[in-house]
Amino acid sequence: MAREFSRTDRVAQQIHKEVASLLQNEYKHRVGSLPFITLSDVEVSRDLAHAKIFITFYNSDEKETKAQMKQLGENTGFLRSLLAKRLRMRAVPHLHFFEDKSITEGMRISNLVSETIARDKERSNNDDEQE
Repeated sequence: MAREFSRTDRVAQQIHKEVASLLQNEYKHRVGSLPFITLSDVEVSRDLAHAKIFITFYNSDEKETKAQMKQLGENTGFLRSLLAKRLRMRAVPHLHFFEDKSITEGMRISNLVSETIARDKERSNNDDEQE
């Protein structure tokens, strides 16, 4: 009988949980101000050597987001050392942070659709009144 989840999925789920906790607690105290961020996904390579961590930044401009991503890249070793203390693994994966724009892009598209629907309703109401 096959397992329900592969090992890489279980490791990714655990890394997601631990890195979110680390960013919320330890990293925030080391860096200072931290904008509202969310870990949207973690992908672990099959050999468990690398972990891609996708982060969404809320309420920040492009310049601030790039600065935060650079700061995360500079503190990768710090986060990895803390992660090594929390995980029971022989080798902790190298952490690679990527900005995930899918959530903010989805919100933008949803707003555009809502605006278009509202304009169409307004236009149809105006057409009905003119007749």
